[in-house]
Amino acid sequence: MKTLYLVRHAKSSWAIEDIADKDRPLKGRGIRDAYLISTYLGETMDRSLNIQLCSSSATRALHTALIFAQNFGIPAREIRVVDELYHSHWEHIHDKVKLTEDEVDILFLFAHNPGITDYVNEITEAGIKNVPTTGVAGIGYESNRWSALPKEGKCMLFEYPKKFK
Repeated sequence: MKTLYLVRHAKSSWAIEDIADKDRPLKGRGIRDAYLISTYLGETMDRSLNIQLCSSSATRALHTALIFAQNFGIPAREIRVVDELYHSHWEHIHDKVKLTEDEVDILFLFAHNPGITDYVNEITEAGIKNVPTTGVAGIGYESNRWSALPKEGKCMLFEYPKKFK
């Protein structure tokens, strides 16, 4: 079985004028929320499994991934940065997921809406209206190979910061 965790980047700041969307940083609340969710997931995950983190190249997504990596004890240099995940359509996300090496058991993918929410709803029957910032949807696949992933999986987890506050 393969498990995919789709993570929408944490809350970003609009405080800096004349900055490209891709370069927007996290705001304080986003940083706190990323620590909250990654700490919770880190405490509940089986650390004996091979975990990989993959992030959009947008600053807000990569910073979110860095916080998760720190809480999971994964070196920052092991985060894979994939430029094509920046505002990707759900099918493009699925194509990137299928390129994951088979020795990886759990893939954390940090990206953006609407792609994240659309992916969850196209692949599962979860019926999630919106994956909020720092929201995480865990999808289980009945497959031993990422390249053979079907376009259907089971939503096993849906967590977001407001559930913990």
